[in-house]
Amino acid sequence: MTYPTGEQYEIRHGGYRAVITEVAAALREFEHDGVALNPGYPATSTPPWGSGIVLAPWPNRVEDGQWTLDGKEQQLDLTEVSRHNAIHGLLRYTPYRLVARDDASVTLAATIYPQHGYPFIVETIVTYALSDSGMTVTHTATNRSDAPAPFALGTHPFFRIGGVPTEELVLTVNASTRFDVDERLNPLAEVPVDGDYDLREGRAVGELELDTAYGGVATVEGVVATLRAPDGRELRVLQDDAHGYVQVFTTREFPLFDAAGEREGYGLAVAIEPMTAPPNAFNSGLGLHWIEPGATWNGAWGIQYAG
Repeated sequence: MTYPTGEQYEIRHGGYRAVITEVAAALREFEHDGVALNPGYPATSTPPWGSGIVLAPWPNRVEDGQWTLDGKEQQLDLTEVSRHNAIHGLLRYTPYRLVARDDASVTLAATIYPQHGYPFIVETIVTYALSDSGMTVTHTATNRSDAPAPFALGTHPFFRIGGVPTEELVLTVNASTRFDVDERLNPLAEVPVDGDYDLREGRAVGELELDTAYGGVATVEGVVATLRAPDGRELRVLQDDAHGYVQVFTTREFPLFDAAGEREGYGLAVAIEPMTAPPNAFNSGLGLHWIEPGATWNGAWGIQYAG
């Protein structure tokens, strides 16, 4: 059978199990000893709300899909038509090729070729690897063009802790600033976190309604965010120094599926998205990497679970 997300790559180590998709190199399933750590979706579905996909060569939005290169305006395809923006990069519907695979890891690659608004060739590689401590996800990007290429990266994983209602999970994010946005969710200014946006002491996910980029990240032993269940179980999201930003997104319209993969309604879900740059980085320059011809950029993030 041919699935909407292509081949499905299952990896295992100890109690951990994950399924990565060929299309968009998405984290479709993730669990530990049968405890689901993401909401998941069946192989017969496309990723709801971009669940688990890789975002390159930019995460989030480019306002109006427009930016300037060497004094010349570039126009990206508008992929968020309702808000007139270009969103989540150029690999969302791209099949990755298999580079390497063993029981506990899989490495996939996809090349960004010149297209509307992005006249560069960038080879990207992502490795998902399981260990006793959890999952590590490493990314590289190599510029195969003859001019410096702008590049930023993000991922879009949703998380849960088994059958605990997402409303009851407490979310902590180690970030001191956020990006205020306009009605099209494009950034206006980076401001200190306050009120409902301040997650440094933890807030119940059920109280939140966010589609918010955070800066001022100060990881604690690499941890940028945690989800804690009432019984003390905890999921931790880690970022390296290359990832200076994180997006938190909540939706009450995430599709729920039964054991047979049939949709049975909608519910609350929370995404914690490691990012190397904030929204509209192609215009602001914040966190944007210019990769020299032949050079390679790399970064990593990860997930730990304390049961």
